[in-house]
Amino acid sequence: MKRKIYQQLVNWKNSFDRKPLILQGARQVGKTYIVNYFAGKEYANSVYCNFEKDKNLAEFFHDLTPSSIISKLSLYKKKEIFEDSTLIIFDEIQACPEALTSLKYFHEEAPGYHIIALGSLLGLSVNRGNVSFPVGKVQFMNLYPMDFEEYLLANDEDNLIKLIRDCYTKNKPLENAFHERALEYYKEYLFVGGMPEVVEEFHKNHNPELVRIKQQDILEAYQNDMSKYNKTTEIPKTKIVYKSIGSQLSKENKKFQYRQVKRGGRASEFEDAIEWLCLSGIASQLYRIEQIMLPLDAYRSLSDFKFYMNDVGLCCASLNIDIQDILGNNPLLDNFKGGLVENYVFNQMKIYEIHPFYWTSKSDAEVDFVARLKGEIIPIEVKSSTNNRSKSLNVYMDRYHPKYALRISQKNFGFENNIKSLPLYAVFCMNETK
Repeated sequence: MKRKIYQQLVNWKNSFDRKPLILQGARQVGKTYIVNYFAGKEYANSVYCNFEKDKNLAEFFHDLTPSSIISKLSLYKKKEIFEDSTLIIFDEIQACPEALTSLKYFHEEAPGYHIIALGSLLGLSVNRGNVSFPVGKVQFMNLYPMDFEEYLLANDEDNLIKLIRDCYTKNKPLENAFHERALEYYKEYLFVGGMPEVVEEFHKNHNPELVRIKQQDILEAYQNDMSKYNKTTEIPKTKIVYKSIGSQLSKENKKFQYRQVKRGGRASEFEDAIEWLCLSGIASQLYRIEQIMLPLDAYRSLSDFKFYMNDVGLCCASLNIDIQDILGNNPLLDNFKGGLVENYVFNQMKIYEIHPFYWTSKSDAEVDFVARLKGEIIPIEVKSSTNNRSKSLNVYMDRYHPKYALRISQKNFGFENNIKSLPLYAVFCMNETK
């Protein structure tokens, strides 16, 4: 399946000042697959090292001299390693701190070697002091679950993507037949999500039950990580916080509430668990912004946030939501669907490196997202249907007079009353307005 990060990897390979690359991302987002596929297409050969599965590899990094490491890896893997034509892959590098440290010496003493390091829990290891990090000696990339554009690409809908982009640019409605087709794909995506194995399963068999099995396997792998790479005292807390995310999105007030995790729960009790989930990449916080001033991050409220899963398909799986409830617009799902759609939009923005907040007034007005797009601070309202009543958005616009506002819903493209209408299937176009 096509991943847009592939071109970034090609650019890295061809860059004049190339450094060892660290590709970060949560487990199961496709890091190993895309790097091995890239190696097969762009290099004469590759050497794959998984430090979690092969404990013997760690012995080769007691001496951090690049020539020594290359010699031992070449002998162990029975492959000759060339500077320009071999890709060296260090998978699950957080399991071998010395291998991470070696990247510094490869950059300084042997920059001709092409090295990509992968880590599912690298952010956790680095931020909690388990690993010494080669600051300034490596380049970073992040891989997330497949975004909705990649989901369309997996369904061979390249031309539909072009039509969507054209309508977005010109603020003209998409022909109804294509609008309905795109909405059907979007609803599928809410259930399937963007985990590559899950998308592939649905693309091959269109069997929701097999999709759910794959999703449950991923959720179980996340649960295992919570037990394996965590303090003993934090394991149960981390698990119940993660389990509560979907149910909290079903509430009218979607602000994360500790008492919904546990009666009498407090921030001090669960802050380490929340940090673990964020650093592992399987959940993210959306903070409330207290003032519309620059820099936005300086005005966030650290105590008020919403919590989202890294993939909407896993969010559905965590609550055992049926695909027909989504495709058939079951009204009993409306409360949860509102939170699920916010989760979807937030995930897409994160992939495009848009960093949003949410805003509330002193009364009851709330705008789902506020973000900088092309230098402008833009309010973004999200609706799960075609219902476009905008009391909160109007309150914000009357107070702050933004250049324009975005309303994301099932409604077609358009521009009216200084509000740009963006269909839910076209959120990937937002990366063109940053």
